[in-house]
Amino acid sequence: MGRKSLKETRRQEIIQVFYKVAKKEGYENTSIAKIAKVMDINPSLIIHYFETKEDLTYGLIDYILERYLSIYTNKHKGEATIEDLQRTIEMLFSKKWNLLFDDGLFYTFYALAFREKKIKLKYRLILDALRKGLAVMIEQCNARSLTSIDNPQVAADFIFVLVDGAYFYLSMQSDGKAYLERLEYYKQKAYEVLSIPPLGRFTDPLVELPAERI
Repeated sequence: MGRKSLKETRRQEIIQVFYKVAKKEGYENTSIAKIAKVMDINPSLIIHYFETKEDLTYGLIDYILERYLSIYTNKHKGEATIEDLQRTIEMLFSKKWNLLFDDGLFYTFYALAFREKKIKLKYRLILDALRKGLAVMIEQCNARSLTSIDNPQVAADFIFVLVDGAYFYLSMQSDGKAYLERLEYYKQKAYEVLSIPPLGRFTDPLVELPAERI
């Protein structure tokens, strides 16, 4: 139960190599032939799983969603605590979160969303799923009288507006100290939206996000 099939495992391997090649050479310069060369396999094997480069792109976007939603894998399922909420905010405004996926590719796909309806729908799914996950967590805290947020969905949406805007702006920042200071500032604003105190010095997250991008 729960084990990935050989087909799914192979698809994930191809997607991850696609990501690495596209990150290095750029999305436009990446082809099925180049991916096959890196994997030392025949291109026909990739085409068996993904008929076109567009199909690979859709698979990678789905993989982005899976990685981002790992933030909501908390041990208090159905009964989120203030600490769960605090740790979620700490994760959202952390370098680990920003390193989950390469900025260049993320915004390349984002730009494609304005031209390709399917990519737009997939990006919308990512953004809506992240907001819904946080809203549900806030609702659970409200139900236990741990928080008193009038509209959890609006609060969650505002926090992700902060997240999205923060990382786009910070991607232009080359000063490491300034980067961390601004990230801390945005994080404090998120805490203010929730009217909860900061967690304090954040060490071991409840959910271990990957230290590096795939």
